[in-house]
Amino acid sequence: DNIKNIDDKGIQTLLREISTDSLVVALKGADASIKDKVIKNMSKRAATLLLDDLDAKGPVKLSEVEKAQKEILAIAKKLGDAGEISLGGKGEELV
Repeated sequence: DNIKNIDDKGIQTLLREISTDSLVVALKGADASIKDKVIKNMSKRAATLLLDDLDAKGPVKLSEVEKAQKEILAIAKKLGDAGEISLGGKGEELV
């Protein structure tokens, strides 16, 4: 759910830091709004490949999905701490 609060530019920055394999596994357990947000921040070609990978990947253990999601959240937190992305809803208001 924390990913929902990241702006589009932040999502694009985050996607550059995540392996495709981790992303595919993490999205297996994500709700549709998060999948849509990720896909709309990818090029058409990359989005098509990701959707193909999601379809081709069979069922995944919940523990694997949670592990991949935690890895992505750790990367997002690191980027947020470094000031490269805004995690939204926290910190000072910008003017």
